[in-house]
Amino acid sequence: MRRRYAYPLIGAVLSVGAPIGLLVLRGLQHPTTSSWFELAAKELAGDPVDYAYVGISTAVAFALFGFLIGRQDDLLVELSQSDALTGLRNARGFAHRLDEEITRFDRYQKPLALLFLDLDGLKRINDRFGHRAGDRALRHVANVIRAELRRTDTGARWGGDEFAILTPNTSATAAIALAERVRSRVARQDLPWQLTASIGVAAVDVESSDERTDSATLRRAADAALYEAKRQGGNRVTVQPSRGVHVRRPSTLERTRGAEHHDSREAS
Repeated sequence: MRRRYAYPLIGAVLSVGAPIGLLVLRGLQHPTTSSWFELAAKELAGDPVDYAYVGISTAVAFALFGFLIGRQDDLLVELSQSDALTGLRNARGFAHRLDEEITRFDRYQKPLALLFLDLDGLKRINDRFGHRAGDRALRHVANVIRAELRRTDTGARWGGDEFAILTPNTSATAAIALAERVRSRVARQDLPWQLTASIGVAAVDVESSDERTDSATLRRAADAALYEAKRQGGNRVTVQPSRGVHVRRPSTLERTRGAEHHDSREAS
């Protein structure tokens, strides 16, 4: 639960102490042989408006204060997990999200895919046109990724000129189709310089062996696929299964069907 919602609830619970404290003070001011519960019942029956006012006003004040503090905490968490240049998640935030999805995969055995993307020749753009052009290229790629993400997907700037996309409940076929769309959109934009991307795809699914899949294994598989794409000259998509997982390269027809499935499937 987000802190902006949790903190008001905590504040409302703590506010119960205000009317109780008022009852205790009045009991101390008017000592009696009656039990505390009898005194409390007598006080509440004799002056219900005051106690209601104290309780409600304190609950509202504490809840509002809790909401403001919680919202600020949420903002700080988001900033700590976001890349300032692109607005995508940074490596820290992405690694946390990847661990969550690996845990979900182990529990529900739904397919999961990881894409690593590396820009081809960003250094050349920086050297010739300046670092502002390089920053523009990075933001352009981030916008392409953001446009292709579903609600359940996560995009990140993994570091430097490398990006990552985590797409749950997505088969290898659909993940490759997604990677091809991203690669194509990066290359066909009207920019003052040529920009292409190499993408490595790793996927795990229910056909995996009994061997447990972890985030490090999936990252290594995606990184190996990306290395192969770069080795083959860049501006291409390659796929690499994670350890113990059988993933075959789909045909062109299967890629098309996978793209349609990725677009039309409702976000889980």
